[in-house]
Amino acid sequence: MSKKILMITGDFTEDYETMVPFQTLLAVGHQVDAVCPDKAAGDTVATAIHDFEGDQTYTEKPGHRFALNATFDQIDPNDYDALVIPGGRAPEYLRLNPKVIEMVRHFFSADKPVAAICHGAQLLAAAGVLEGRRCSAYPACAPELKLSGGEYADIAVDDAITDGNLVTAPAWPAHPAWLSQFMSLLSH
Repeated sequence: MSKKILMITGDFTEDYETMVPFQTLLAVGHQVDAVCPDKAAGDTVATAIHDFEGDQTYTEKPGHRFALNATFDQIDPNDYDALVIPGGRAPEYLRLNPKVIEMVRHFFSADKPVAAICHGAQLLAAAGVLEGRRCSAYPACAPELKLSGGEYADIAVDDAITDGNLVTAPAWPAHPAWLSQFMSLLSH
């Protein structure tokens, strides 16, 4: 059964963590509305490609332009069955937007499926929805998860974890596990 999914993203979102779930969820028949504060349908966000090349942290390269297909100011989270939060640098500033925080909280209070990957957990921590939950994220986000009352799941970079309505993963190498677990939640 097709679901209506909201994706909240922004400039310098991680390229794979935005493009891959967007295209995959569309390919299996879901509707995905990708939005960014202060932008409209047809506008684009810049993406960044983060890679793991043996340095102390990920490297960053310019990615593609990702076209938004819905207008942030016209979104009502009540109209959506699920939420996807890509990683990258976008969550770092998106968490400063009160309307974004309100939207994220809606999906938790309504117990709708939520998929967050990598730095997407910064948005979850800022929304205060991690109390008592076990979740994964890029390891540099572990302190934020713990400070917000969550339990950081230190799992393999290609693994994902589900806790109730929340599916999380450390980074894009986890796409097969992360998307599989999220689609399992969507099928209920």
